[in-house]
Amino acid sequence: MFTELDIIFLTLSIAEFLIGMLGNMFIGLVNCSEWVKNQNISLADFIFTCLAISRISQLSVLLFESFTMTLSLYLYFSYKLAKSITLLWRITNHLTTWLATCLSIFYLLKIAHFSNSLFLWLKFRMNRVFLMILVFSLFFLILDFLLLEAFNDLFLKVYIMDEYNMTIYIDERKTLFVETLTLLSLTYLLPVVLSLTSLFLLFLSLVRHIRNLQLNSMSSRDSSTEAHKRAIKMMMSFLFLFLVHCFSTQVTSWIFLIFWNNKFAKFVTLAAYVFPSGHSFILILGNSKLRQKALKLLWHLKSALKKRKSVTALQIDFPEPFQRY
Repeated sequence: MFTELDIIFLTLSIAEFLIGMLGNMFIGLVNCSEWVKNQNISLADFIFTCLAISRISQLSVLLFESFTMTLSLYLYFSYKLAKSITLLWRITNHLTTWLATCLSIFYLLKIAHFSNSLFLWLKFRMNRVFLMILVFSLFFLILDFLLLEAFNDLFLKVYIMDEYNMTIYIDERKTLFVETLTLLSLTYLLPVVLSLTSLFLLFLSLVRHIRNLQLNSMSSRDSSTEAHKRAIKMMMSFLFLFLVHCFSTQVTSWIFLIFWNNKFAKFVTLAAYVFPSGHSFILILGNSKLRQKALKLLWHLKSALKKRKSVTALQIDFPEPFQRY
């Protein structure tokens, strides 16, 4: 039987899930339709599409996990299924994190202007660079799997022990819990460092570009300056949401470890929806093609609603005998 807290939690989870699916499915459908139509896709659109697909998967895993926490299915489901949910979460979270990091690096290489030979080498080989980054990220995914093998045996016992035995178990294994959670937290460190470095270098490029324009007595509002500013805004919003996501993910793990029997603990997991849901709309607003498609769709929806209202008003104004014909 659902309690009031369970209903509130599920309602919020479903609402965040639908918002995230709306934004990510829109990105995926627009880019896939353009891909099929033109028989070609740019690197940016390819990253956008992969990111949207991975986030759709991540949101699905999050929603399923929300239902399992509400229904207490961990008490009845097998260990293998519980372990599979954890692994799916880590895989989808890993993909979304590294693809979003690739997008930050793409903005840096595409927009920034540096005369450094290494930067120019990377700039003219972007396809290879992103392939290398994704292959390199697989090592961190393997590390995640190895840590989870050690951690799952500890953490999943939260759901199969009674309160007294669980308290004793946590006290005995507290050091191992802390060490494993700390190592799992460190897997976010490199994506954060890469994104911060990209943001910092892009900001330096903007400062240098504006300084060169001022020295040449030119306006500082040219297309390159605006592109720098848009990219910086998008990367700052990404970093903010990403840090919120990392913080909420880690806090959730700690709270379920320390307050595993608290009925309010599961509400912390709602913050995990913010990054895959909110960042998709930031990407739509920051990309001219997606923004124009979204505005066009909204205009069609608005026109359809106006048309429907006008038809309904006409039906009300006509006498009933005329409405039959």
